[in-house]
Amino acid sequence: MHSIQQLDPDDFEQARQARDPRYDGRIFIGVLTTGIYCRPVCPVRIPRKENIRLYSSAAAAAEAGFRPCLRCRPESSPGTPAWLGTSHTVARALQQIAQGALAQGSVADLAAQLGVGARHLGRLFQLHLGVSPLAVANTQRLHFAKKLIDETQLPMADICYAAGFSSVRRFNAVFQQVYGRAPLSLRRQGGAENEEAPDGIHIRLPYRPPFDWPAMLAYLATRAIPGVEAVGEDSYSRTFVLDGEAGEIHLRFSRERHEALLTIVFVNTRVLQQIVERVRLMFDLKAVSVEIDRFFSQDPYLAGAVQRQPGIRVPVAWDGFEVAVRAIIGQQVSVKGATTLVSRLVHAHGEAYASVSGDALNRLFPSPALLATAKLDGLGITTRRIAAIQALAAAVRDGELRFDGSMDSVDFCARIVQIPGIGPWTAQYIAMRALSDPDAFPDADLILLRAAADEGETLTPKQLQQRSQAWRPWRAYSVMLLWQDYARRNTDKANSANRRTKP
Repeated sequence: MHSIQQLDPDDFEQARQARDPRYDGRIFIGVLTTGIYCRPVCPVRIPRKENIRLYSSAAAAAEAGFRPCLRCRPESSPGTPAWLGTSHTVARALQQIAQGALAQGSVADLAAQLGVGARHLGRLFQLHLGVSPLAVANTQRLHFAKKLIDETQLPMADICYAAGFSSVRRFNAVFQQVYGRAPLSLRRQGGAENEEAPDGIHIRLPYRPPFDWPAMLAYLATRAIPGVEAVGEDSYSRTFVLDGEAGEIHLRFSRERHEALLTIVFVNTRVLQQIVERVRLMFDLKAVSVEIDRFFSQDPYLAGAVQRQPGIRVPVAWDGFEVAVRAIIGQQVSVKGATTLVSRLVHAHGEAYASVSGDALNRLFPSPALLATAKLDGLGITTRRIAAIQALAAAVRDGELRFDGSMDSVDFCARIVQIPGIGPWTAQYIAMRALSDPDAFPDADLILLRAAADEGETLTPKQLQQRSQAWRPWRAYSVMLLWQDYARRNTDKANSANRRTKP
């Protein structure tokens, strides 16, 4: 029998009574009188405290015998942050499970990828989550299937395999067991929120406020690769290749609904969950900004920046190899200059792509196998950086470096700096934007050395490293916060100076 971890209701009673959306996906409420579990934002009458049990994950609530609420739909919560309150190994395992690692493989396979034994991984899951890896995978599979039933018009067979079920019979049996009815009857009851259109499959991705997504989009816009990416005031689009097939995604944010509408254009619906989880990771949609902001507000060097910019998150690349190539090209080059060089590389070696949305997306980023042997002379990239790019591409092609989260970031950084031309700054930047390491910290970054110092001063890397110890385990968030705040302060100074010089 699994040891199910429960939370103390007293710690969350105020949030529960207020239906606080900041706790959505962080706590799940099992109601003893009904046998269901709900989100804290459930619109039904709030149950009495003596009639509830609180859990930190939907999987724990399900393992305790509660079934998901049809009213608040736990599958539509922003999700539990993989790194919050867990070991780094568990965090990486959760990331792998969310992208379907246990749909085909076993727990032993997952553990081997993470460099630990299966029994040890099971013990870590019990210690930190109170449930097994399989229980987490089963709950996520059920939730994703229910979300597709509610929000799309995909055929039930497509939903079955997209969610990772091995057969339609098993799919129907699980829904009958959990909901007491067949999957199709759930669709007939609720109807789809989004009608499928010829331009793709639409899925809603909620987030917890605060979230400064305009700042994230502004950051991505200055680094967008023409032809591969397109960024608008409230939207992001890009092309991608998955399992040898090309496709595109479009994301549009809604501040009023605290969600983003994702449109997926891809033939193979069996990998929908992997695509959705990648997008959630890209935009850090599972983050609990209120906790991070509160933590940084206690630090004298970050308090002002947090007050000016609440809800900063870390943008993670769709393709880790892509951002690694860009990081190499961008060494000692301006952001604009790096974008120009990457654009040349893509248009010289990336395959053409015909987008359903128009000409803005017309290229695919070159694969590691292609760039490992491609002729990169004549693009304006230095010989030393060409050698670094091709050595990186060969290492990724040969499986020596992996960007799927299975490699520990410490091991990853130790391996990647062995490539001539890639130093600690580049390795930490890649860990932050490719591996989603919440504590990655490029301490030699010039802007950070200035932004974290008193006005007019510049820290040394050693001084910054010492100062940053107080920001752990969320130093990657401090990086984005300081970068964004430094840019904003400089813009304000320039605007103020321009106003003073006007007659």
